[in-house]
This record gives sequence, C-alpha cells and structure tokens, in this order.
Amino acid sequence: MQTALVALAAYLLGSVSFAILVSRALGLPDPRSYGSRNPGATNVLRTGRRAAAVLTLLGDAGKGWLAVWLAGLATGETALSGLAVPVAGLAAFLGHLFPVFYRFRGGKGVATAGGVLLGLNLWLGGATVLTWVAMAAFFRYSSLAALVAALFAPAYAFWLFGLRPVLAIVLAIAALLVWRHKANILRLVAGEEQRIAAKPKPQGPAR
Repeated sequence: MQTALVALAAYLLGSVSFAILVSRALGLPDPRSYGSRNPGATNVLRTGRRAAAVLTLLGDAGKGWLAVWLAGLATGETALSGLAVPVAGLAAFLGHLFPVFYRFRGGKGVATAGGVLLGLNLWLGGATVLTWVAMAAFFRYSSLAALVAALFAPAYAFWLFGLRPVLAIVLAIAALLVWRHKANILRLVAGEEQRIAAKPKPQGPAR
C-alpha cells in the first residue's frame, strides 16, 4: 500500500508540465502549437527564449529528482534497498509522458528521465546526462542524443548495480524513451529532423 501511494504521488508530480507553465508565465506560445509540438525544453528553445528553455529543463528534471528523493524520505528506502524509490521514479516519468492534468498528452520525458536517474544514483544519472550532452554537442540533434543516452543508461545501471530491481526500472524508462521517439527516428533516417535551436517550421500537421 505504501509503495502504491508513493507511486501515485510521484505520478501526480510528474504530470506537472513545466514547458506549459513556464510558457504561460512568460507570455510565450503554447509549446504544443509549434515546432515538434512537444512540451519540452528543446521545443521551448525554438522560441529563442533561452531562459524559458532552461527553466523548463530544470523544472522537468527537478520533478523527476524530487519524486525519487521524496519517496526515499517517506519510506526510508534507497534505490537499492527496496521497490518504492525506483517505482516512484518510473511513476514520475510516466506522469510526464501521460499527464492527468493535460488529457494524458505529455512530452518525450528526456529531462524528467535524467532527473529520475540522478535521484536514483548520482553516477548513473551523471553518466547518462554526459552521454546526452556529448551527443547533442557533436550532432546537434536532441532526439539522437536522447536515443543514445537511453541505450547506454541500462548498461550503466547494470555496471553499477548488477541484476537488481532498479535495473528493470531503468530498462523500462529507456524503452519508453525510445518508443516516444519513434517519429523522430523516422525523421532522422529521412534527414528531416530539426536540429537543436532550429527555428520552428511553418505550421503543419502535428508530429
């Protein structure tokens, strides 16, 4: 019962979209109305407002980290000593993907996943975030960086923890990240993916 309550609270926390809240607060267009239509930091950056993108990134990552930290505080467990903490991380991630406050239409979850992994273990999260940063800096594709980081995260988790329950949670997050990027994968293959900080293209069908 305790784990279920922790998971519910983490899901509700994850359902808060900082891309939408920050955009409203700063008088920016709804991030679901331009660019990739994704309520995330990369799409907010396409407005040219870097501060808004940074606030979105910190908020979405912070809620993932906070969900994990609060789960540990409430249960006295750690990511390696029980299920409540890693389950809370997964629940927060699912909240971002399928937010109850926005008709279950959320973002890709990259920043939130990074915050969850940092909450679970600093080395795990740090290695995954650095993988994303390196790929993004070199190729300038947020989606490609996310896909590569998602593939490496379970390898880092296995190397750090071995066959523990937390590995299954990291695998689930990684699989969901890849699934959420299926349209991006097609655009990458076709050479049509937008680069980081690219200006939004003319309005068209939602992608």
